[in-house]
Amino acid sequence: MILVFLWMGITLAATAQRSDDVTLYINTYKQIAIEEEQRTGVPAAIKLAQGIHETQAGTSELVRKSNNHFGIKCKNTWTGDRVYHDDDARGECFRSYEQPEQSYRDHSDFLKASPRYAFLFRLDPTDYRAWANGLRQAGYATNYRYAQILIKLIEDYNLEQYTLIAMGKLQPSAEILVSNNTVTNPDSGVISTSSIVIQAVKPSAPVTPKIILNRPAYPEGAFSINNAKVVFAKEGTALLSIAEQYHLSFAHLLDFNDLNDGDVLKEDQLVFLQRKRKTGSTPFHLVQPGETLYDICQSEGIRMESLLANNQLNENMQPAEGERLYLQEKAATRPMLAKEKMALIKETLPEQSVTMAGTDSTTHIVQTKETLYSIAKKYGVSLDQLKTWNKLDSLDLKIGQQLLIYNK
Repeated sequence: MILVFLWMGITLAATAQRSDDVTLYINTYKQIAIEEEQRTGVPAAIKLAQGIHETQAGTSELVRKSNNHFGIKCKNTWTGDRVYHDDDARGECFRSYEQPEQSYRDHSDFLKASPRYAFLFRLDPTDYRAWANGLRQAGYATNYRYAQILIKLIEDYNLEQYTLIAMGKLQPSAEILVSNNTVTNPDSGVISTSSIVIQAVKPSAPVTPKIILNRPAYPEGAFSINNAKVVFAKEGTALLSIAEQYHLSFAHLLDFNDLNDGDVLKEDQLVFLQRKRKTGSTPFHLVQPGETLYDICQSEGIRMESLLANNQLNENMQPAEGERLYLQEKAATRPMLAKEKMALIKETLPEQSVTMAGTDSTTHIVQTKETLYSIAKKYGVSLDQLKTWNKLDSLDLKIGQQLLIYNK
């Protein structure tokens, strides 16, 4: 019995250590993965999962002596530094890099340039299961469980959020970290589930965080959003030239993008080369500052009529910042409109605070085990302010509930 408990203790300690290594790896390389997705279209979730697996979360002998995070072998085309390491055979040649960033870039370029991986870039970046299975089918790894390993890492460590951050669908301030630490302060914003702790990232400055609309850097050429082919075109690009380049009729191009006419683009935007989908690739979209219904349809690859029908809206309405729009099913109620939000602010705040609060606010989505007190402490506001802004009669909250928060 003593041996059994000893074995269990060793196993749990090893698991905790691996979890700590993984968390450290994610925090170290997540920004590089995000930038690489924006540069080439390789999903950040896939890249991080591959890096974690290939390097044993940054602890493998190969990565320590070569900065090779993806197990890329030399092949005949490699002219850079190299190391030799036992893998499928003894003393195999692997590429070596001075910096980890070089390995990340080389991995992206390797996938992008190889014809056998070309089909992956026609997949929706958020479909990590299709990407993982596609890598395995294309022969990236010999392990028959390679796809399942990547998928489990993505789901266990919430790696999909970095793909969404790279695409501009999730703000960095909404990042959720996963670690194996112990909860010691119930007001710290840390949420515990079994032995894993999910911790909301707090802003570094002592002010209320504000959602900022960051346009993602889309890949060059055609790629996919929500399984619909699309390109990102610059202001001044002639629409007719896009139609001719991709062998489309001008009328179809206008139809696919809900455009009535126009010779050139008046601003940088996504231009779809086929009809957008009736449902989104994710359940909902949080409205960003300055974002219109048209912007949302383009960024999510969803048809305008579907977005309107799902959310009880018409084209002349403007949802308020932070509102949740349903992309896959019909919402129970219409979202708050921008003009309604401003009226609420005027009703609940002193007159001198209306302008500031109306232009500098955010929406907080209540997470597991969060309290009104912990949320107030997190944002540096009082309980009374939170209750007033959100017309709350009690301290009770529901998971997923949205709270309006304004700067002082």
